[in-house]
Amino acid sequence: MKDKYIFPAIFEPAEKEGYVVTFPDLPGCITEGKNLEEALYMAKEALELHIFGLEEDGEEIPEPTPPEKLNVSKGAFVVPIIAYMPPVREEMANKSVNKTVTLPRWLSRAAEEAHINFSQVLQQALKEKLGIKERKNA
Repeated sequence: MKDKYIFPAIFEPAEKEGYVVTFPDLPGCITEGKNLEEALYMAKEALELHIFGLEEDGEEIPEPTPPEKLNVSKGAFVVPIIAYMPPVREEMANKSVNKTVTLPRWLSRAAEEAHINFSQVLQQALKEKLGIKERKNA
């Protein structure tokens, strides 16, 4: 797992305005923007999330095609997009997820009357049960 990836993105003018962005080496990684600035931002975000998904699924991340070897249609152009993964991994590791838990009604009511924060208590209990004092880096 590398910290930095650079993949060529193809920017094609959209029908009405802006750009559609695709990554030839990453099928399914596609985004768009209303203008060039937004398209560049969205391309970086799409690349980061796509690579993160590949990492999480244990899939191989392909070698990027050199930009000069790509053929693009008239009006389209190639832009190398950089994905620096450590902050992406950190953000995703700290992202909240919803879990459904089942409690007896009497216990739920008692906790609500005591103004107990269910999420906080569950996090504390899980850390204690797992012997975790600090979150491990992703």
